[in-house]
Amino acid sequence: MKRLFDIVVSGIGLVLLSWLFLIVAICIVIDSRGGVFFRGPRVGQYGKTFRIFKFRSMKPDSEGKGKWNVGDDDDRITRMGHFLRKTKLDEIPQLINVFIGNMSFVGPRPELQVYVDMYTEEEKPILDLKPGITDYASMANFDQFETFTKAKDADEAYLKYIRPLKLKLQLYYRYNHSFFGDIRLIFWTVYKVLTRTQKVPKEILPIMEEHKKYIAQLDAE
Repeated sequence: MKRLFDIVVSGIGLVLLSWLFLIVAICIVIDSRGGVFFRGPRVGQYGKTFRIFKFRSMKPDSEGKGKWNVGDDDDRITRMGHFLRKTKLDEIPQLINVFIGNMSFVGPRPELQVYVDMYTEEEKPILDLKPGITDYASMANFDQFETFTKAKDADEAYLKYIRPLKLKLQLYYRYNHSFFGDIRLIFWTVYKVLTRTQKVPKEILPIMEEHKKYIAQLDAE
């Protein structure tokens, strides 16, 4: 049922948003040299590598050059890229990944190989699932772009503050997901994007509170 939902809804979305794809593509081409899409390698289900579709928000061949995680003040980001990242429009082309089958609407966000290589045996079951456009970690770390901007070292901030919570929430999803739960997460994602609310699904609040205590203890050491 989930795969059928992904095919039908992503197909409809691609048709209905074709006008937006065209407008954004023109703006990207006018703004800077390089292609319309970013096609970076990501680790998918069962550890298989695939190339993710995003609207290009950085100068060509910028990923990993200096650091993996990017704040708003990073000079690799194009003028159009700042807008795309702030509005999350850079993520829309992942509908293509959903349609062709290497991603789903809901699932653990696809990760870079460098971070997957750090997985413990406890964390590896995350790879049993198809990666998604959104998940619980996306709800909890909705403003991670701002965290990277404020940090002296964005990669260090990711490893210290964002990744631990992300893994806990992805493991929670791994063992508690359902089709109707996915539908609910899709509506939550739309709500977050439109309202910029700080609210999150109530079922992950205990995990987030535990993480806050962990960070407070870490910073106190």
